This record gives sequence, C-alpha cells and structure tokens, in this order.
Amino acid sequence: MINILKKFVKKLLHFNNAVKINVLGNGTQLHCKVEKRNINSIIKIGDRCLINGRLVTENANSSIIIKNNVFIGGKTILDCLSLIEVNDNVLISYECIIADHDSHSISSIKRQEDLNRFKDNKMNWSDVNTKPVVIKKNAWIGTRSIILKGVTIGEGSIVAAGSVVTTNVPNYTLVAGNPAIVKKRLN
Repeated sequence: MINILKKFVKKLLHFNNAVKINVLGNGTQLHCKVEKRNINSIIKIGDRCLINGRLVTENANSSIIIKNNVFIGGKTILDCLSLIEVNDNVLISYECIIADHDSHSISSIKRQEDLNRFKDNKMNWSDVNTKPVVIKKNAWIGTRSIILKGVTIGEGSIVAAGSVVTTNVPNYTLVAGNPAIVKKRLN
C-alpha cells in the first residue's frame, strides 16, 4: 500500500511541475519543486532526466537549461537569475546549491528593504550581481557542494563532496575544499 502511495505522489509531483516547464524531454521524471517566480522565465529539460531537487527562476530573464540524461539529487537547489546550464550526462548529488547570483546587493543600504520586497514578490534584481553557471557534459558534483556565480565546471570533472567552487574547473579535473582547489587531473 505504501509503495502505491509513493508512486501516486511521484506522479502527482511530476504532473504539477511539468506544466511549469517550457520544454520537457521524453522519459524525464520530475520529483521536485519548480518555483518560477516569473512566468516568463524559461526552464528546458532534456530526455531521460531525473530531477529530485528544486529549480528556482527569479525573473523574466532567468533560464535553466538541463540537457539529456541528467540526475539532480534531493534537496539540491538550482537558483537562477540569468543562466544555469547543465549539459549531458551530469550527476549532481544531494543537497547541493548552484546559484548564478549573489542573492542580494553587496550594499547594506540597498539590502535593508530586501525582506519586504521579497515578501511582496517585488525583489529588485538590478542591484544583484549575476554571471552564468555552466556544468559541462559528464561532470559529477558531489554531495553538499556549492557552485557560485560565473563558474564553469569542465567536461568530465568531479567536484568532491562539500566543496565550495568559486572559480572555473578545467576539463577532467578533480577539485575539493573550501575554496575548491585542483587535487588531481583525471584521464
């Protein structure tokens, strides 16, 4: 009985989220939460993906592009102001945070009203720094990693669990730590 209930809940989640996705590929399962804070934002997901995390688009210019055969683990958050792109065959583990922006202005005076603006869905994103995040094909992002704005994770690279990535990761490289540094070349 519990297994039947679990399957029903997963199908309900998929259906509820699928209507918010601009392009949804064949065989993709959405067991996640999709928060489009502006209906004009774009979320495209390719074929054969399993999305368990949370996808957030902040404004009309936000685009989350997830290609084919991608796994995003539970409690992972992709928080997008401009662009987050995840290419083919990427594995993103559990409880990761990937954000292409600073969330708030670096000016304390400009941040003073952010809470009220956020409550009223009137956040002023023009004061927030943003740069795209790109995760190239065949990369693996370990549990509880954080990838910050402007970072490109190279093809075939691995981000070790718990790492904080603040700079680009070369192709076929293992990085680890806070801040993440190159530990090893792969292949």
